[in-house]
Amino acid sequence: MTGSLRLRLFVIILGPLLLIALGIGIWRVAAAQSTAEELFDKNLLAAALAVSRDVALADGDAISRDTEVLLVETAGGPVRYHVYAPDGVFVTGYAVPPIPIDAKVDAQQTFTYFDATDRGRDVRVLRLQYVTEIAGFSGAFRVTVWQDKAVRREFVRVLALRALAVIAGLIGATAFVVWFGVNTGLKPLLDLEDAVSHRNADDLNPIQRRVPIEIRELVKRLNHLFSQVSKTMEAQKAFISDASHQLRNPIAGVRALGESIITARTLDVAKTRAADLVEAAERTGKLAENLMTLERVRADIQGLPLQRIDVTGVVGNVVAEQAASANRDGVQITFHPLGPIQLMADETLLTQAVTNLIENARGHGGTSLSRIEASVAQAENSITIAVRDDGKGVATADIPKIRARFGQAEPGSGSGLGLSIAEAVAERHGGTLEIDANGPGLTVSLHLPIG
Repeated sequence: MTGSLRLRLFVIILGPLLLIALGIGIWRVAAAQSTAEELFDKNLLAAALAVSRDVALADGDAISRDTEVLLVETAGGPVRYHVYAPDGVFVTGYAVPPIPIDAKVDAQQTFTYFDATDRGRDVRVLRLQYVTEIAGFSGAFRVTVWQDKAVRREFVRVLALRALAVIAGLIGATAFVVWFGVNTGLKPLLDLEDAVSHRNADDLNPIQRRVPIEIRELVKRLNHLFSQVSKTMEAQKAFISDASHQLRNPIAGVRALGESIITARTLDVAKTRAADLVEAAERTGKLAENLMTLERVRADIQGLPLQRIDVTGVVGNVVAEQAASANRDGVQITFHPLGPIQLMADETLLTQAVTNLIENARGHGGTSLSRIEASVAQAENSITIAVRDDGKGVATADIPKIRARFGQAEPGSGSGLGLSIAEAVAERHGGTLEIDANGPGLTVSLHLPIG
């Protein structure tokens, strides 16, 4: 049942109560029937004893007025009677007593209850046998009294209906209380629903509302989701703004170079401008790629696809890829691995971050740059990937500038996204990026938690 929480709670609470009430109703009907049987059987016994007493006192001639009243007005309706003398002679009462339906009834017992029929009607019979002497007859006299069972059934029905009426009343009152309680209990949740439904699509502020402890975790998760969605939307807005701003000039430059090739007067000039166009297109493509990487890292609220990787191997691969081109520029890249170091991380993003750190050192180290050193160290709870260079470095006051998107201490050919991407990768892994400008050169470190 998923349609209504109110109805679900109502059924869950009231359902067992209905089963209990059904059990009590069945028990009360059985108890009423047992009570009726016991009560009317005792009335039959009282009637039989009264008849036997009067027969003994009057020598079988008649029964007393009190006994007649008892037989007529006893509970359950009139009681008929029959008395046999020891030799089977009829003494008093109705002519023929009912015959037991069950042939197994013991005729020798002092008193016996059994069911029978009398003139087509179901009756309850008591047969009482006792030894005495009346009017010269000595021996076992038999007194038989019987009563219509319809009155008993009516008595049981009335008792059962009264009990069921009480139970029904209790169930109705309980249902009302449960319904009232469920509505009252759900009011904070309904208020929360109303508050959320009245928000517009741009309102992602945390829900500030007092709620019961049972749904605090739900509100906490909703607020966390709002925060993540808000960050994602801000990241997307920043990406759109940055992309439109940063790509406008490169694209305009590529277009201008393309047009200049068309208007070139000589083939050599056209080739030169074509080479410039290729270089400009590569820079623009690199910029777009960096923008997409930064957007992916910062906007992914689902979490990274982490896997166990060898950090030493990742850094070694990046160094190997960068070493050849760096040597041509007169820069030596060194890396002395200490052995495999395992970490749960996204290998692609970590590779991109290390690549950016090395390219950042190469691109901004200046003419004094001759050596770049990469290292991996493991502490008790973290792993540090560091890239050091012996270049010109940066002033401590410029560190906030180079941390920012598109920020550069001095104008250069780079996109200004290298450190931003590396820092975003560190943050997505629960780590931090540290910049040490206390020369010589510059040291940039990624601190990643092992957990």
